[in-house]
Amino acid sequence: MFAAGHDVAGSRIVKDDPVQLRAALDEAAAAGAEAIVVNGGTGIAGRDRTYEAVAGVLEKRLDGFGELFRMLSFQEIGSAAMLSRAVAGTWGGRVIFSVPGSRAAVRLAWEKLIGPELGHVIRELRKDRG
Repeated sequence: MFAAGHDVAGSRIVKDDPVQLRAALDEAAAAGAEAIVVNGGTGIAGRDRTYEAVAGVLEKRLDGFGELFRMLSFQEIGSAAMLSRAVAGTWGGRVIFSVPGSRAAVRLAWEKLIGPELGHVIRELRKDRG
């Protein structure tokens, strides 16, 4: 369990391959995950295909997540923050956050954005379930 009180349902390492990423998302959904955090593959190199895989399933984008992540990243790493394609949104009644793979980026995303707001996001999504 994270300090913010959220249980971890599981984790999986997959290649930055859209088919494998989609299978991992489907697996997390089948396991009952209400939130999924994907890290890595959000850059602009040819091998970076996580953004396309995640953005392709999102029903509603949370544009503020990527905007705030890049703003906070800019404060730490400068203009290289613009290369991040961090994205978040909803899919099938759950939320997905896709962040860069560096430890610093994952820590920043969790401590400043995801962790503090995750409970609120999940409560909002649960309203749709009745």
